[in-house]
Amino acid sequence: MPLWVSITVQALVTVAAVLLALGGFWRFVVRPYLDRKVAELTEASREIEPAVTRGVKKGVADTLRELPESALDGTVKESTRQFLKFGSGLFENGLSSFLGSATDLEHNKRENSGKPSGHPKDS
Repeated sequence: MPLWVSITVQALVTVAAVLLALGGFWRFVVRPYLDRKVAELTEASREIEPAVTRGVKKGVADTLRELPESALDGTVKESTRQFLKFGSGLFENGLSSFLGSATDLEHNKRENSGKPSGHPKDS
């Protein structure tokens, strides 16, 4: 048998042995381990949402219990009243509550028409 055939056969046998060893390791060691971990993660993810919901409800209840009565009577009611007043004004007047009415715009135009603009091109 020539030397090159012997080296080629040896290389092919080595490659086959390495691939067989890696395939066996993947199939019998790594794959079952990964399947167990995925099952654990799936089970943990099913438990997370109810736990978070319970935690949020408990935290909100504790916070409301710890708020002093004065905070609920004075400050919160006053800020709510101001917010409702602003909202009703915005609803009734639209953007004119921010920009002003048409008469305000006309008044501003008349005031600005008598004053020089201060641009160098105007002089």
